[in-house]
Amino acid sequence: MGKLIDEFRKGWQGVAPPSLGLSIAFAVACLLVATLTRWGLAHVRPDVYFTPYFPAVFFAAAFGGFRIGIATALVGGVLGVIVNFGDAFADRARFALLTLYWVVCALTIWGVEHYRTLLIEQRRISKRLIEEEDYRKLLVDELQHRLKNKLSTVHAVLHQVLHDQPQVWSRIDPRLRSLAATDDLISRIDKAGCDIRDLLISELGPYGHVRFTLNGERLFLPPKLAVTLSLMFHELATNAGKYGAFSAPRGLLQVSWTITGDRLTITWDETEGPSIGEVSAPGFGTKLLKSALSAFDGKTELSYLATGLHCIMQCRIPPNG
Repeated sequence: MGKLIDEFRKGWQGVAPPSLGLSIAFAVACLLVATLTRWGLAHVRPDVYFTPYFPAVFFAAAFGGFRIGIATALVGGVLGVIVNFGDAFADRARFALLTLYWVVCALTIWGVEHYRTLLIEQRRISKRLIEEEDYRKLLVDELQHRLKNKLSTVHAVLHQVLHDQPQVWSRIDPRLRSLAATDDLISRIDKAGCDIRDLLISELGPYGHVRFTLNGERLFLPPKLAVTLSLMFHELATNAGKYGAFSAPRGLLQVSWTITGDRLTITWDETEGPSIGEVSAPGFGTKLLKSALSAFDGKTELSYLATGLHCIMQCRIPPNG
């Protein structure tokens, strides 16, 4: 009985097609209920011959498919003609109603079958998307695992090479640990989000905590916005390490943020870095910075000043969830 109920549930929900026997049994039950309903109505309106069979056709087609629906419509029509619950007998008017009944049944079956086709296609696409999402998560987890292993290997190799140079090692070791902590943070915020200050400290920590200052109130970032900003902060910090404030001994960075309603404004100011010469054509990093916040009704403005890079990021903070 439990197996039969489970098959019925899956068939009704469209998860799996029911067996032919179950489909026929369900159609017979629908016809029986419709006939009993017609018998009840006959005490009030004995001329109601086919109306109770419309729901039977609809439910039979929805459960068992268009073939079962057609069979139910044919049997319902025959019952409407030959079964009488009064003194009236089949005449031309009843056969005219029979024709109309079958036309409406045909349209009903077509509509149900069209909906079933759309539902099956939607389930197929949903299943494929779920499988691709699972594969993406597996791939990301594997890449994060490999990256962590590579950082551990680099850490171990440098420790061996610099074991007799403790001063150099003391400067490199915390930076490698900060990079590893940043990768761990990125994997966590993709699921739960994080505080903007924690995100900035994680990204900027490898360059030395005395090289930057953070100004702004506590702000929890939802996961998607946190991941987007982490990519942008990483790009800005990398460029600061290569060409900007972090590449010069006296270079400094100040990051500040303000919140107005649901709008977030982040200002990135570099000072005391090398003078900026001719700006090259925009690369992937620049395109990322300028387009990443568009999904949050935001924009990014980059200014290459004599004192260093000046960047303003503005966006909407989506509801957390």
